Amino acid sequence: MTDASPTQAAPPPITGEGTFVQLLTPEGERLHHPEYDLELTDDDYRALFRDLVLVRRIDAEATALQRQGELGLWASLLGQEAAQVGAGRALRATDMAFPTYREHGVAWCRGVDPLTLLGLFRGTTNGGWRPDEHRFALYTIVIGDQCPQAVGYAMGVQLDGAEEAVMVFFGDGASSQGDVNESFIWASVFNAPVVFFCQNNQWAISEPLERQTRIPLYQRANGFGFPGVRVDGNDVLATLAVTQAMMQRAREGGGPSLIEAYTYRMGAHTTSDDPTRYRLGSDVEAWKLRDPIERLRSFLYKQQLVDAAYFTALDEEAEALAVHLRDGVRALPDPSTGSMFDHAYAEPHAQVDADRADFDAYLAGFAEEAR
Repeated sequence: MTDASPTQAAPPPITGEGTFVQLLTPEGERLHHPEYDLELTDDDYRALFRDLVLVRRIDAEATALQRQGELGLWASLLGQEAAQVGAGRALRATDMAFPTYREHGVAWCRGVDPLTLLGLFRGTTNGGWRPDEHRFALYTIVIGDQCPQAVGYAMGVQLDGAEEAVMVFFGDGASSQGDVNESFIWASVFNAPVVFFCQNNQWAISEPLERQTRIPLYQRANGFGFPGVRVDGNDVLATLAVTQAMMQRAREGGGPSLIEAYTYRMGAHTTSDDPTRYRLGSDVEAWKLRDPIERLRSFLYKQQLVDAAYFTALDEEAEALAVHLRDGVRALPDPSTGSMFDHAYAEPHAQVDADRADFDAYLAGFAEEAR
C-alpha cells in the first residue's frame, strides 16, 4: 500500500452499468439512492476497508501457497471482495449463510479462521468449522446444491417463528442449475425468509454470461413471484445497503428475494484454470479500473478519514495474517485414513461400520504384501 493520494481514472462503460444500485463510484465519489442508502460512521468506513484488504491478502497468500505445492487447489475471489464483505457484514449474528466454495470473504465476516479454509483445500479436513457456531454452513462443491438446503433451513426458521433470515450464495453459472430454480419455486410458494445472493462474475469457468441468460439475472425473480435487484458488486457500500434491506424484509415476513451482485472474476476460476484461453485481456484491464479496494481507498482519502499511520498499521496486520497462514498451513497435521468415516452420520451407523472395516482390511492387505 501507498500513503500517496491515489488518482482513479474514469473507467470505460460496461454493458449493464447504470441498471444497478451504486453508492460509491469507481472514482470514489459517494452517491445516495432513494431506496437503498447507508448511514455509516468514519470507523465503519475504515472497518470495511480493512475487511477488503485482509480478505484480498488471504486470497493472495492462498494462491501463492497452492503454487508452492502446499494446497491441492484454490478458488480465488479476486475482484469479488466487495460483494462478499458487503453481504457478510449485512448478516446478523443469528442469521444463517450457505456458501459455495469461494465465499472466503463471507467466512471472514462470520469469524471463520482463514487457516481453516486453507486446511480444506489442503485436504486435511472435510470442513473444519462448526456451522452452528459461526452460522455459516460448510462449503459446497456441487454447483447449486446449497440452494435447496438453504430454503429448507429457511422454512424451518419460519416454522420456529424465529426472527432470523437465511442467505445463500451462488454464481451466474449455477443460475442455470435445476437445484437453484427449484429452490426459487419452493421459497416463493412457502414465502421462506431467504435471500438468494448471486455473484455474477460473468464467467462460469470458461462459459460467458450470455450462455446462461438473455436478460439480466435479477429479472428472473419476477417469474418466480419475488423481487430482484441488481447491485454494483464492486461497491461494498451498495452491496451492504441492498443486502441489509433484503435481509430485513425476509425477517419481517416479506419472503424471498434475489440480489444480483454485478462483478467480475479478475483471476482464474481455480488455480487449475487458465482464463487467457477464453477471455480477452482488455476486458480484465477495463475491470481493474473498478477495483473495489481502490474506490474505497479513494473515498477515504477524499474524506480525509485516514492517514499514513492507518495504512502502516493495516500493512502490519496483513503481514501478520500472511505469516499465520504460511506457518499454519505447513503445520497442519495429516488426518488418519480412517477419519473419513468419523462424521458420516451423527450417530453410529451399521453401514458406516461395515465400510470402515472393509477399508481397514484393504489397507492391511498392503502391509502384508510389503512383508
